[in-house]
Amino acid sequence: MLPQLLISSSLQIPSSTPLSTPHNPRGQPQLLSTRDPLSIPITTVNFKRFVSKSGPIFWVQDRVEEIVMWRKGWQITGVWMAAYAFLCYFPRLVLLVPHAILLGILLATYPSEQLSSTNDRGATPTPPSNAGEGTVDWQANIQAIQNLMGAVADLHDLILPFVPHLTHATPYTPLILTFLLATFLFAIPLLPLIPLRPTFLVLGLGPFIFTHPFMMYRVLPLIVSLLHDKSHRARVLRIIDDDRLEDRHWRSELKEVELFENERWNASSDGEAVSGSWGKSYLKSSERSAWTRAQDGWSGVKEDGSGEVSSNLTFSLAPGWAFIETEDWRVDLEATWVANVGPDDGGWVYTNDSWLNPSAVPLDTWKSVGMTRRRRWTRRIYYDPAIAT
Repeated sequence: MLPQLLISSSLQIPSSTPLSTPHNPRGQPQLLSTRDPLSIPITTVNFKRFVSKSGPIFWVQDRVEEIVMWRKGWQITGVWMAAYAFLCYFPRLVLLVPHAILLGILLATYPSEQLSSTNDRGATPTPPSNAGEGTVDWQANIQAIQNLMGAVADLHDLILPFVPHLTHATPYTPLILTFLLATFLFAIPLLPLIPLRPTFLVLGLGPFIFTHPFMMYRVLPLIVSLLHDKSHRARVLRIIDDDRLEDRHWRSELKEVELFENERWNASSDGEAVSGSWGKSYLKSSERSAWTRAQDGWSGVKEDGSGEVSSNLTFSLAPGWAFIETEDWRVDLEATWVANVGPDDGGWVYTNDSWLNPSAVPLDTWKSVGMTRRRRWTRRIYYDPAIAT
């Protein structure tokens, strides 16, 4: 379907895009990206040719993934690991790898009744080198191209946040450059001392170890569960915030300010079942507001109203102090402001109608009387002499 869409659609080409091959007076070979001019017929023909002939590429990709991900069992993957270890012990055998590949292809395609019967029993079929348009193999190639484009885009999005550190767009680039130069000069004398065979053996077998089912389904979930622990998650978030700080933040004094988010339970009766919902609109007019500066709900606001939390979750700071621009408010997931009581997964601590007797979960005895809850938000501020003057 895609070639027909390309032919029938009108392609809008930007004026800055070269529509013809650049002039080459010396007859030098052109770059692959500019060898042919941009043209709908050429794009259509090349796309159809690529789809029909890309089957072996994705076939090899699938076979490699099956081996690395242990999809064919430990016997097949173990043989490849043993072969790689053998090459690491005798590295000169790498020169014979092309011969081994060609011999493997010739032996795999050797015409014999035994091999043909083996293929009939469920061996992985070899893809056609030229899939016909509209066939099942053609559609499979298009599906593989679609997934490959998505994987390339995901890889690009994963790498892109680190690119500014390498292009002198962040203050961390000089530090990275200094570290690389220092480690480069330090590593040069150590190169003769590094055992190459064990090093390449560990580096080559490492992916097989990490993709083993035991590692994927036992060890990695354990690591993820540790990261989901409240204390570990809070430390990870603080590391992320520290990484985003600028040099002017590190050179100044840092402090932490807090806000408390308050909500009340609104009970509703549905027959014999008692249900309800939490919300800030259910707070009484005579009690604390939805956002307060301190735990008691009143401290931190002066008589003239200065220091009161505004609608965008900010308040006036002392002269010379400003909120750190590279980070936002974060929930205190450990509830360090209350003793001997842990919060729920969202950082909430539950209390009775009078905001007393804190608990990690709402008690049933409070439902008929009234329940409240609150959680603590924190954000860092820094001192800027320019603001003070």
